[in-house]
Amino acid sequence: MAGMLSLANGDSFKGRWHGGTAPAHGEIVFFTGMTGYEEVLTDPSYKGQIVVFSYPLIGQYGVRAAHVQSDNIQAAGIVVAELYDGPVRKGAQTLAQFAKSADVPVLSGIDTRSLIQAIRESGTMQARMAEASTPPVHLPPATNDFFTGQREESAIATYGEGALHIGLIDFHYKSSILSELLKRECRVSVIPHTLSSEQLDALQLDGLLFSNGPGDPAALAQWFGVYRDWAERYPSFGICLGHQVLASAFGAKTAKLPFGHRGANHPVVNLKTRRVSMSSQNHSYVVEAGSIDATPLTVLYQNVNDGSIEGLCHPELPIMTVQFHPEAAPGPADHLELFSHFLAAALEKKKVKIYA
Repeated sequence: MAGMLSLANGDSFKGRWHGGTAPAHGEIVFFTGMTGYEEVLTDPSYKGQIVVFSYPLIGQYGVRAAHVQSDNIQAAGIVVAELYDGPVRKGAQTLAQFAKSADVPVLSGIDTRSLIQAIRESGTMQARMAEASTPPVHLPPATNDFFTGQREESAIATYGEGALHIGLIDFHYKSSILSELLKRECRVSVIPHTLSSEQLDALQLDGLLFSNGPGDPAALAQWFGVYRDWAERYPSFGICLGHQVLASAFGAKTAKLPFGHRGANHPVVNLKTRRVSMSSQNHSYVVEAGSIDATPLTVLYQNVNDGSIEGLCHPELPIMTVQFHPEAAPGPADHLELFSHFLAAALEKKKVKIYA
């Protein structure tokens, strides 16, 4: 069956339709990694986006439950040059089956090189996927409405056992972040981002991890003052959206990149050690470098390619943030030690509280 991808700049691309039957629309973005489509499609940071994969063949190893990052596909649509339709290992689904079960459309046979070049030239924009026979419609504006409906009284789920009790502030977190904390023998409470300070303090936490999530950090502006108060009282670690939120809470500003960073091979440099390492990234927004001077924060990591801010720290308080994903999934494991650094700070604070 023929399908059509229409971009807000007027470009269109014809391909073969698979997966769900309903049309899809959303912000179109591209991912440059060679592997990891399972993690990408189920990463809540891609919620509502149409994802274009730059690697020419996608789906070779199927989809396995052990690798997904949430309960379902988060992307609104999937665009590939070629969709693998051969056998997959026992216990796995094909990508087409996985997409169909979630009613998420897939377009294959697309000239993804030309499509990605169009996105690079025009910037991230709204797009629509539909069967070729479906009449065209006006594309709706982008939405950042990813956080309404999460109520303060939402249940707090607790996982694992251990000496350290970590609060995972939920902006739509990846399961691999939770897994990394559990591997390190933490007790982890997943906390709604709207929780009151009184409820948070009653949990007797040893540290806070502000999670990744979709959209513009400005959508969370009404809570910035609360988050700053939390970070000043608890050892805190921010990842991706969590990095942007904590930076904003301390007075920094954020801006949207033309087409974002999405891939598994972005080099970053630690400005203290001068060590360059590879990182996994998925974001549209960055912290503006010129706004850091008005905050107590200092730059810890910088993107080697474009100089954008990749991490921050506080010179006096145990606060650290990174724009990239130290848990990878997909991507390199160069930064897993950051979880240990965060937990070491939480353990030190816990000892001080015990002996005070």
